[in-house]
Amino acid sequence: MRYFIELSYNGKKYHGWQIQPDVISVQEKLNKAVSTILQQKIEVVGAGRTDTGVHASQMFAHFDVDSELKGDTSHKLNSLLPADIVVYRVFLVDDEKHARFNAISRSYEYKIWLGRNPFLLDFSWQIHSQNLDVSLMNDASKLLLEYTDFQTFSKVKTDVYTYNCNVMEAVWKQNGNELVFCITANRFLRNMVRAIVGTLVDVGLGKITKEDFRTIIESKNRGNAGLSVPAKGLFLTKIKY
Repeated sequence: MRYFIELSYNGKKYHGWQIQPDVISVQEKLNKAVSTILQQKIEVVGAGRTDTGVHASQMFAHFDVDSELKGDTSHKLNSLLPADIVVYRVFLVDDEKHARFNAISRSYEYKIWLGRNPFLLDFSWQIHSQNLDVSLMNDASKLLLEYTDFQTFSKVKTDVYTYNCNVMEAVWKQNGNELVFCITANRFLRNMVRAIVGTLVDVGLGKITKEDFRTIIESKNRGNAGLSVPAKGLFLTKIKY
């Protein structure tokens, strides 16, 4: 029987979602908790991978077990998991439903705080320039919907079969000092959102133009793009099936 887990996590202490040798990951903590409850070795499969320090307000994972679960599995898992990982529900799905391969879109938000806020240090990139032109950044963001090859914004050493992604939304929203970049696509490359944000901030600061941004996308060269902004401002916010 296949079960889905819906969860969220604060990524500050974790080296991303995926299990890696000698470092702590969210997947490792979840595997241990599920295995303890079911008294057998369980390996959960996530809907995707988040990098070191990245947060998720919505993540899904699945696991297989021989018999139907009894009792409140969410409560049991939360009693074993650290406080920075929270399970909201565990529910039965069709045997063929896959947390990763059946996802049709994923949405991220990147949060910037213009100025200083001690309460948002772990959840935003705080920059002190008040001269960001958000209108220019939004104009440039629209170009992302015209392209599918995003090699420019991918980490160089990554084993992917294609750099193609279908971006469905890319927009900046501002509420006072908070600036949020919202992006939705069918898939994302490693470091893609953080590199896009860094390059769009260069547009907002007047360092590059909208047409420069187009040229950077078409170059397929990571060296031409902007900096990779800090992971702490990035949130996986929605996965659609």
